[in-house]
Amino acid sequence: MNILFVHQNFPGQFKHLAPALARHGHRVVALHINACPSLPGVQLARYQPQGRPGQGTHRWVSDLEIKTIRAEAAYRAARQLQQDGFTPDVIVAHPAWGESLFLSQVWPTARIGIYCEFFYQAQGADVGFDPEFPGADPDVGCRLQMKNANYELHFPRAQAGIAPTHWQASTFPEPFASRITVIHDGIRTDLVCPDPKAHIRLQTANGVLQLDQDDEVITFVNRNLEPYRGYHQFMRALPALQKARPKARVVIIGGNEVSYGAAPPAGPSGQAQTWREIFLNEVKGELDLSRVHFVGKVPYADYLRVLQVSTVHVYLTYPFVLSWSLLEAMSAGCAIVASDTAPVREAIRHGETGQLVDFFDPAALVQQVLALCENPAERARLGAAARAFAVEHYDLETRCLPRQIGWVQGLAEG
Repeated sequence: MNILFVHQNFPGQFKHLAPALARHGHRVVALHINACPSLPGVQLARYQPQGRPGQGTHRWVSDLEIKTIRAEAAYRAARQLQQDGFTPDVIVAHPAWGESLFLSQVWPTARIGIYCEFFYQAQGADVGFDPEFPGADPDVGCRLQMKNANYELHFPRAQAGIAPTHWQASTFPEPFASRITVIHDGIRTDLVCPDPKAHIRLQTANGVLQLDQDDEVITFVNRNLEPYRGYHQFMRALPALQKARPKARVVIIGGNEVSYGAAPPAGPSGQAQTWREIFLNEVKGELDLSRVHFVGKVPYADYLRVLQVSTVHVYLTYPFVLSWSLLEAMSAGCAIVASDTAPVREAIRHGETGQLVDFFDPAALVQQVLALCENPAERARLGAAARAFAVEHYDLETRCLPRQIGWVQGLAEG
């Protein structure tokens, strides 16, 4: 079988699936824009968008125009693949950037499966969730309708969808929602596992940081530090946490960019700011900064060791895409305090695999973290249950990857 993967940042969510299908004897080709690592058995085909949105484009349409520009580039690359003799039986695409919009024009008989990450909602999800950031766009529903047009243009051409969580799948409308199968991307629970001998040595602004499991370590991880992932609520909890636990170290992993939501406002003099600076400045007069360690974005091995030495791990999020980091923290056996928001409840069951707190209640967050810091037996119980849940539901090799392969085969067979 010939299989085409389409992902702007390939391999993305297909890191394990694409080479696994190649190992099964299928010919696998991947269309992508950005530079990406080579994967065994996967042929790479790069495409480059040309042009920019027109100056007179309506602001609600500009997002769709950018996606159309990318889709045209992918279409032309696909035609070249066709001329070179490649015809896919199956196309598996992450359509969020638009690249797969016109591929059915090149290969009308190919069966298409799309990765269904998130369908934007004007109410009931991330938009309007946080009253601290209400936004100034009264027409947000119109803008999101046009943003979702990309997915809606895919629905008539796609035979099936795949979503990583039930909640993310539930954001999609019928009739396409009934064609979505829920299979998570998968966690390497053999690699991401507890290690009683784990220790970390990281360079920070305060010098070299060395920690192991004999230290009290509170961890917080985001791709970027921003309100969507509760960074502001976590920072507001730190003064009380530090006061109650004078030996605790706080390790914060994450960059200073914006992955989701709005960019931070400019400073009083018009200077650029980061969300990290804004909320650190709000509380830094109450903090012992020698015990708060911002380590930025770290290599994956260091990130895993941070999870393995964690005493209590904190994960907060708006109702939005669930982070891999939460499931990896579970797989590492962390004792977790997480926000009581819709995507999180799918993995964290209060009092069983972790503790849930109101996203907007830093005092409750402090209370739960302190309770776990003071109770090693409860930490061990929750951590063991979290790992068992991750292995049972999200293990790559035994659970997710076989189901993903079956989904692709089912897609091909109709």
